[in-house]
Amino acid sequence: MKVKFTLTMDDVVVDDKCIDQIIMDWETEIDQQKILEVSHQWITTQNFLTQRMVGLTRVGESSLTIEPLEEA
Repeated sequence: MKVKFTLTMDDVVVDDKCIDQIIMDWETEIDQQKILEVSHQWITTQNFLTQRMVGLTRVGESSLTIEPLEEA
């Protein structure tokens, strides 16, 4: 299944620099089980982003959306 991820982070500190907002999006092929795993980790893991991104030390608010893309 092809999906689009959109990660929005507000009030971010990266390498000691304050940034108001960062928005990243990407498309990938992923199966339904992996989507459920990512969603579960996002919800249940404290500091999910700072543990995975080098230089990221603070995120005020964040959201992750996952939307399926129609096959052409």
